[in-house]
Amino acid sequence: MPRLPSPFATRLAAAAVAAAALCLPGPVWAWGPGAHQRIISEAIETLPKGLKPYYKSHRLEIPSLSAEGSTAEDAPERRFTADRLAPFPFTDLPRTEAALLARYPEDAARIGRLPWLIQESYDRLVEAFRSGDKTRILAESDTLGGYVADMSNPLALSDNADGQKTGQHGLWVRFSTKLPEAMDKRLKLGPEAARFLDDPKGHVFAMATAAYVWLDNLVYEEDLAHRGQSGYSELYYESLERRAGGLLRDRLDQAATDVGSYWFTAWTAAGRPELK
Repeated sequence: MPRLPSPFATRLAAAAVAAAALCLPGPVWAWGPGAHQRIISEAIETLPKGLKPYYKSHRLEIPSLSAEGSTAEDAPERRFTADRLAPFPFTDLPRTEAALLARYPEDAARIGRLPWLIQESYDRLVEAFRSGDKTRILAESDTLGGYVADMSNPLALSDNADGQKTGQHGLWVRFSTKLPEAMDKRLKLGPEAARFLDDPKGHVFAMATAAYVWLDNLVYEEDLAHRGQSGYSELYYESLERRAGGLLRDRLDQAATDVGSYWFTAWTAAGRPELK
């Protein structure tokens, strides 16, 4: 079970408020290419029998899984640093972009657009399914998958995204890219089956809450993993795997389930057309 927000998290929230005037720091893509590819591949396996064969047949035509391995362009809007505006669990945050901008006219534009990117991409995927255009379906599935996967990373939701406020500079790349690479074949994933989302737009905020609850654990365990070490050697990553490897698996598993769920829901919203 995740450790709920503690005094350590309170310090993070206070630091976020103090830094509200700053621009978005650090990286802008929640997972490294390898982790992203794992999420998309595992998402295919979560799909029901009416949809899975289509994605499996065209797996290598999905942009991030193709031979070229292309991915969506990085952008600062691919995050949602919610703790700059409200304390966890963010119950007071408006659920529409217009309402958020109206309440926080200065800060709302600085925290990213990840919830709205997901909602916009979902709508495009529904239309792509209706069109039957394979290229559009696969490209938009990949785009939506990337956005949904981003939402599963606690660091994408925090103003302490790179550990810069707790003396852990570089935390983002160490957790999101290098730890998955270090674990390699030991990183066994087992996501749950995709499910139909009754409220796909509202589910965005449920994902945000489910991800952010792990933030305090991640920051705390990474700090312990580095204690007594001068750098970030193989020993450090072995320690980080022991302390945060389970957290990483949970986040990637949930990301794959959520990606598959959004694909399945979009296909259903489009009338479950026959795909070839």
